[in-house]
Amino acid sequence: MEEIQYDDFAKLDIRVGTVLAAEQIPDTDKLLKCTIDFGEELGTRTIVSGIAEWKQPEDLVGKQLPYIVNLAPRMLRGVESQGMLLAVSDENGVALFNPERNVPNGTKVK
Repeated sequence: MEEIQYDDFAKLDIRVGTVLAAEQIPDTDKLLKCTIDFGEELGTRTIVSGIAEWKQPEDLVGKQLPYIVNLAPRMLRGVESQGMLLAVSDENGVALFNPERNVPNGTKVK
């Protein structure tokens, strides 16, 4: 495992957002396109995540989840992804993180 300095970690802007809409990207088995509300400061963003094998779009709507929001945009199957979902995976699939209570959209993860 390569060590990084605290300053490297501090460059990540991780925020909580609420999933407003989610849909599978056509002709893919893994990709979901989600519309995320990050509040007034960051607005609404589209983020593509490779979790469709384990999560149904309708199960995500309304959930608050953590995202890296200062990652450079990337085109995935013709859709610009404007961030990255944080999740864990093991032999049983993907597990999502969510706050123990609702917080304002755009709240920074510390």
